Order: sequence, then C-alpha cells, then structure tokens
Amino acid sequence: MKILIVGASKGTGAEAVKIALERGHDVTAFARAPGKLAIERPALTKLAGDFHDRESIGSAVRGHNAVIVTAMASSLKAFKNNPNYFSQGTAHTIEAMKEHGVRRLVVLSAWGVGDSRKLVNFLMDTLMISFLLRAPYEDHERQEKRVRESGLDWVIARPTRLTKGPARKRYVKKTGLEPVPLSISRADTADFLVTAVEVDTWIHQAVQLGG
Repeated sequence: MKILIVGASKGTGAEAVKIALERGHDVTAFARAPGKLAIERPALTKLAGDFHDRESIGSAVRGHNAVIVTAMASSLKAFKNNPNYFSQGTAHTIEAMKEHGVRRLVVLSAWGVGDSRKLVNFLMDTLMISFLLRAPYEDHERQEKRVRESGLDWVIARPTRLTKGPARKRYVKKTGLEPVPLSISRADTADFLVTAVEVDTWIHQAVQLGG
C-alpha cells in the first residue's frame, strides 16, 4: 500500500512513518522540513510541502492509497496566525483525496474533542480545554466536522496524553464513551494510525486511545 503521512518530520508522524515502513508499505513523508526525519529506506520518499497550500497537498496526495494526517502546530502562536490550522489543511487534504480518488483517511485529533469531552475531568476541561488549549481544541472540533462530512472512509484517532517510549501494542481502543488510560505513547498511537489504514474495523468511527 502507498501511504501519505502528513506532518511526518517528527513526533507521532515520524513514528507512523517508521511503523508503516516496518509493515512493508511504501511511504511518502510530507512536511515543511522532511529532512528532519532521521529515517532512510528505499520505500520512503521525503516530500517538502505546505499542509495549508491547496496545490502542495494536492500534488502530494496523487498516486496514494491512503492518507494519515498527523500535522501538529509547533506552538500556540500558530493559532494566532491561523485559527484554522488543523481544519484548513485537512479541508485541502480532503479536497485532494476526492479529486484523485483516494478513499482512506485517518486523522490524529485529541482526547476531549467532540463527544469525548464528557470523559474529561473538571480540571482538564476548565484549565486546559477551555483556557490554555482553547484555540487548538476549537479547531480540532472544526477539523473533525470536516472529516465526518467528507464522504470518505475516515477514522479519527483521539489519544490521551502523548508520551515518549516504544510501542507496547497493549493499548486500549474505545469507540464508545468509555474511560481509557490517561496516557499513551506516540509509538502506540502511530501503531493505531497505521492499523486503521490497513483494516476496516474503525471506518466512520472516532476512537479514544489510551495505554
């Protein structure tokens, strides 16, 4: 399978590149600075581009079987410059996928977005979601709405607090509003993102992840 990973130079995106390659996929790592990705494999193509530029993401999507969106802002300042950081880029990605006939879309969102906010404790809701991280959470809401309305074969991943560490592959996946462990490694999150491309289990589902 040919997989495009958007936001692949670091963090969860870089972990997804590693896992997808290990599973035998051909991978295109799309990022502003893909050279930061410290992986070199024959099946890996590094592609510089802008998630927020329609033509840039459009040319990247062409020829792939699936797209994983892991793009994250480097700081909260990005949302002052562009309050639609997630949703704008995701909208361009969806448009390109429709144009080029690519069906499978897996998007990295966050625990506490949408109906999963009911699972969040009072302190996190009040201090983080409603105050410190208000801008990114509001845009994740817009992003998820665009994904749900896309008509594509989409999956939304909502991990709890992301940590470092290896993939243990013993994490919890819940499509219902049930509690999950309050942290999960980026590697395990990436394992889910790649798996969600490979199987049909979670199509049209938002999945809470913890482990």
